[in-house]
Amino acid sequence: MNKHAAHSELATELTRRHFFARTSVGLGTAALAHLLSNETCQAGGVLNGFHFAPRAKRVIYLFMSGGPSQIDLLDYKPLLNEKNGEELPASVRMGQRLTGMSGNQATLPLAGSVFKFQQHGQSGAWVSELLPHTAKIVDELAIIRSMHTEAINHDPAITFFQTGSQIAGRPSIGAWLDYGLGSENENLPSFCVLVTKGKGGQPLYARLWGSGFLASQHQGVQFRSGKDPVLYLNNPAGVSAQNRRMMLDQLRQLHQLQVERTLDSAVAARIAQYEMAYRMQSSVPDVTNISDEPQHVLDMYGPDVSNPGSFAANCLLARRLAERNVRFIQLFHRGWDQHGNLPKGIATQCRETDQPCAALVRDLKQRGMLDDTLVVWGGEFGRTSYSQGKLTADDYGRDHHPRCFTMWMAGGGAKAGASYGETDAFSYNVISNPVHVHDLHATMLHLLGIDHERLTYKFQGRRYRLTDVFGEVVDGIIA
Repeated sequence: MNKHAAHSELATELTRRHFFARTSVGLGTAALAHLLSNETCQAGGVLNGFHFAPRAKRVIYLFMSGGPSQIDLLDYKPLLNEKNGEELPASVRMGQRLTGMSGNQATLPLAGSVFKFQQHGQSGAWVSELLPHTAKIVDELAIIRSMHTEAINHDPAITFFQTGSQIAGRPSIGAWLDYGLGSENENLPSFCVLVTKGKGGQPLYARLWGSGFLASQHQGVQFRSGKDPVLYLNNPAGVSAQNRRMMLDQLRQLHQLQVERTLDSAVAARIAQYEMAYRMQSSVPDVTNISDEPQHVLDMYGPDVSNPGSFAANCLLARRLAERNVRFIQLFHRGWDQHGNLPKGIATQCRETDQPCAALVRDLKQRGMLDDTLVVWGGEFGRTSYSQGKLTADDYGRDHHPRCFTMWMAGGGAKAGASYGETDAFSYNVISNPVHVHDLHATMLHLLGIDHERLTYKFQGRRYRLTDVFGEVVDGIIA
């Protein structure tokens, strides 16, 4: 290919913006400065402010992966115990689809919870004996008993909650927030992810905290247990901090030359990620070192808190990240998928999570941080009121149930002591104040000062948003 042909081919590939930037020194310089400021500046996002006064500055999202049974935890249904073993009425099911795991059962016997419930706090909320610590903070919670979703299998259901779509490829919640609002801490990512170590269950994928079609710098950064909380952050053997800085400076110059030639935002994003990694070399060891925590705080989170990577340790780390103004902190705890042996399985899950969840809320409150930190707890769907598999006096399983389930919020503008929505006597259908996944997302963004219809990104010819073309703010759970 001759020089003229090569130049013509390159010109054809360039966008209109690239063309004008290349043909005018002034325009090119301005475009480069604008691109680099947008892609590398950590202070502000594209919104350059809030749509209205925010109630929350940050979010800690406690995701219970697998689908906790609302019937055994927070949605008290004594009728199920009275009708234990009877067939699920057709008038309740109304022909709604079942999964392939229980759809071929000859019978669908109702299974009442083997766990006792009591009312707690001034709100009088019914809470299972499995959650004694949550029961003590119930007046801080806005309990939503009318959640519902369309997804009936784990992967699309979890993807829906994390990205607003059942189909993989969209930006996650934390990525949207970083894109929209930026960061308030230049030495830590504004979106951090903590996954409980050693837990089996449905797989979790990095795309659940990915940036989708947004620039890669907006994706979540996963923290792990062990000597390297963030992979590939430390310098290789024989490389000093001075050499690292020199290498990054030289690499930045090369990248800037590439940006000047192509105005490729992915290159600018790469620069931002390298610089963030450099700053994190000192900030990450500081935030993950809990030696400065008083013993009474450690005791509050429970005995697992000194085991790095445990859910308790991750809850404490979440509070430490929140103190440093990390905007979105996502915790994942697997193992809630109890198709069989539910009583034993769910008891284990609650022993691992109940005390740390309650401690996190209490800890934030005693530090004056609960008012502007939104804590969200819940899974991707609920469980059926009928037993999957054999029902015995002390054992049963529950299948996936997207028609109704329970979540809760605390702090950050959520209405303390509220109980919102209602399910029928079988915990099978929502009968008042339904809350969809898109509604939850719209409400979370609202509490953060964002109009969910106005945080958009144009991709492949249309403007996308976290709530797609749906979602309404749920005023009943806002203080």
